[in-house]
Amino acid sequence: MPDVRVSEDLWSTGMLPEGILERWLVEDGARVTAGEAVAAVRIGEALHDIVSPVGGRLEVVAPASEVVDPGCIIAEVHS
Repeated sequence: MPDVRVSEDLWSTGMLPEGILERWLVEDGARVTAGEAVAAVRIGEALHDIVSPVGGRLEVVAPASEVVDPGCIIAEVHS
Protein backbone atom coordinates (compact mmCIF):
# COMPACT_ATOMS: atom_id res chain seq x y z
CA MET A 1 0.00 0.00 0.00
CA PRO A 2 1.45 3.37 -1.00
CA ASP A 3 2.28 5.95 1.64
CA VAL A 4 1.43 9.64 1.59
CA ARG A 5 4.66 11.37 2.63
CA VAL A 6 5.70 14.94 3.32
CA SER A 7 8.27 15.58 0.60
CA GLU A 8 11.80 16.33 1.74
CA ASP A 9 11.94 18.89 -1.10
CA LEU A 10 9.65 21.23 0.86
CA TRP A 11 12.46 22.15 3.24
CA SER A 12 15.13 24.57 2.05
CA THR A 13 18.73 23.44 2.22
CA GLY A 14 20.61 24.37 5.38
CA MET A 15 17.59 25.40 7.42
CA LEU A 16 14.96 23.06 8.80
CA PRO A 17 12.05 25.01 10.31
CA GLU A 18 9.43 22.94 12.06
CA GLY A 19 6.70 21.55 9.83
CA ILE A 20 3.09 21.29 11.06
CA LEU A 21 0.31 19.20 9.52
CA GLU A 22 -2.11 22.11 9.49
CA ARG A 23 -5.24 20.34 8.26
CA TRP A 24 -6.64 17.43 6.31
CA LEU A 25 -8.41 18.40 3.08
CA VAL A 26 -10.27 15.05 2.91
CA GLU A 27 -11.71 12.89 5.67
CA ASP A 28 -10.20 9.67 6.95
CA GLY A 29 -11.62 6.80 4.89
CA ALA A 30 -12.46 8.98 1.87
CA ARG A 31 -11.77 7.81 -1.68
CA VAL A 32 -9.01 9.87 -3.30
CA THR A 33 -7.48 10.02 -6.77
CA ALA A 34 -3.82 10.12 -7.76
CA GLY A 35 -2.53 13.69 -7.54
CA GLU A 36 -5.41 14.90 -5.37
CA ALA A 37 -4.44 17.30 -2.56
CA VAL A 38 -5.25 15.53 0.72
CA ALA A 39 -3.51 17.63 3.38
CA ALA A 40 -1.94 21.05 4.00
CA VAL A 41 1.44 21.33 5.73
CA ARG A 42 2.92 24.58 7.03
CA ILE A 43 6.71 24.90 6.95
CA GLY A 44 7.86 28.26 8.22
CA GLU A 45 5.53 30.81 6.62
CA ALA A 46 4.64 28.67 3.57
CA LEU A 47 1.59 26.40 3.26
CA HIS A 48 2.05 23.35 0.99
CA ASP A 49 -0.50 20.87 -0.36
CA ILE A 50 0.38 17.20 0.04
CA VAL A 51 -1.02 14.97 -2.71
CA SER A 52 -1.94 11.32 -2.86
CA PRO A 53 0.47 9.25 -4.97
CA VAL A 54 -2.30 6.86 -6.09
CA GLY A 55 -6.05 6.47 -6.03
CA GLY A 56 -7.83 4.52 -3.30
CA ARG A 57 -9.14 4.84 0.26
CA LEU A 58 -7.17 7.23 2.49
CA GLU A 59 -6.19 6.07 5.98
CA VAL A 60 -4.90 8.96 8.10
CA VAL A 61 -1.98 8.03 10.39
CA ALA A 62 -0.99 11.52 11.60
CA PRO A 63 -3.50 13.89 13.20
CA ALA A 64 -3.90 17.55 12.26
CA SER A 65 -1.59 19.88 14.24
CA GLU A 66 1.12 17.21 14.49
CA VAL A 67 4.76 18.18 13.93
CA VAL A 68 6.09 16.62 10.71
CA ASP A 69 9.62 15.91 9.53
CA PRO A 70 11.01 15.65 5.99
CA GLY A 71 9.87 12.38 4.42
CA CYS A 72 7.49 11.37 7.22
CA ILE A 73 4.38 9.29 6.47
CA ILE A 74 1.08 11.04 7.23
CA ALA A 75 -1.34 8.59 5.57
CA GLU A 76 -1.66 5.35 3.63
CA VAL A 77 -3.76 4.67 0.53
CA HIS A 78 -5.52 1.32 0.24
CA SER A 79 -6.84 0.05 -3.09
